Amino acid sequence: MASERAYHDPSAFPFWTGGVVQPAFRRFHLSDDALTLLGRRELVLTAVAWLPLFILSALDGRAWNGVQVPFLFDYDVQGRLLIALPLLLAGEVAVNQRMPEVVEEFVARRIIVGSARAGFDAAVNSALTLSRSVFVEIIVVALAFSSVLGSRHFESLGGAATWRGDSPGGPITLTAAGWWYVLISRPLFRIVLFRWYLKLFLWAQFLWRVSRLDLQLAPAHPDRSGGLGFLSVLNNAFAPFLFAHGTMLAATIANGVIHSGRTLAQYQAEMIVFPVAALLLVLGPELAFVSSLWRAKRQGLLAYGALGERYVREFEQKWLRGEPTAADPLLGSADIQSLADLFNGFQVVEKMRLIPPTRETMLGLAVVTLLPLAPLPLTVVSGSELLERLVKIVL
Repeated sequence: MASERAYHDPSAFPFWTGGVVQPAFRRFHLSDDALTLLGRRELVLTAVAWLPLFILSALDGRAWNGVQVPFLFDYDVQGRLLIALPLLLAGEVAVNQRMPEVVEEFVARRIIVGSARAGFDAAVNSALTLSRSVFVEIIVVALAFSSVLGSRHFESLGGAATWRGDSPGGPITLTAAGWWYVLISRPLFRIVLFRWYLKLFLWAQFLWRVSRLDLQLAPAHPDRSGGLGFLSVLNNAFAPFLFAHGTMLAATIANGVIHSGRTLAQYQAEMIVFPVAALLLVLGPELAFVSSLWRAKRQGLLAYGALGERYVREFEQKWLRGEPTAADPLLGSADIQSLADLFNGFQVVEKMRLIPPTRETMLGLAVVTLLPLAPLPLTVVSGSELLERLVKIVL
């Protein structure tokens, strides 16, 4: 049982194993239960998804010219298959390595003690059962292949002739490369992506169940999160996932600006909503602890306030009025320093955050998400023209 093993052991919290996808990777020697062989997995999956598209497009004269949108200039496909796909696979490894450490900390830091342990173990087992469910992953795979049913209705970019096919006023007629994309490349990418969404949903469900338990949070903990600061260890592991989503957004916008004649201003909503949604996917689950943190902060302020009241009265009684203190006094030999320490402790409780992620963590992950959007101005002006404009602004 999970309660009898250390959660830092990957076999005790195998969040990315089970189902149908991971066993398939093991069968083809692309992975094991510890998600090793990452380089081989990235190389093979990227090659299967991208290389046939290039070869078939080249044979059809549509790889780098011959149509309005050649294969190598379809930025959306290049961004997804050459950048986002390997990043999503790498992110699986990073999260799979750190998630057991985070789960273990709930017990190691005695945030979960006593009767809450049974509920915690139930939450762990529920999350693992769903993550390893063959039925759930079959649904994910089915959703990934759902686009195949409407493959003949895919519209090309702005009605233009592309490497995928031609659409002379109607549904697109797919090329061989277009069919490979519809039947293999796109479903393969979506399987990896949709598994991420499934795991994030299960992680959110796990944290929600844990947050409903009787948590022993420490209001004066120096992390100013009641002792939940260890969650940041996992937050940083989501960077590849967020960068991949920023890349997908940037590639889609580049296609629209370069091939469909749209402007960057027309994508303002997407450039705001999409990064925010991606950040909420990875940081949102931790909001489940808001009520627990608020309760701990309120109780901490009351407790430290009462302690401070007693200490200050004894301090004044001893040092200002020269009266004897109680038989079991709070005051020690370093009374002034103790008073200062009590004040500092109260300040820590007072500044306790109601959400675990720090401002630095949120800012760092936001930068990672938005970083792929930085080259987008080059879709409107050339690099030299952009540099000239920047120089004029500075000077």
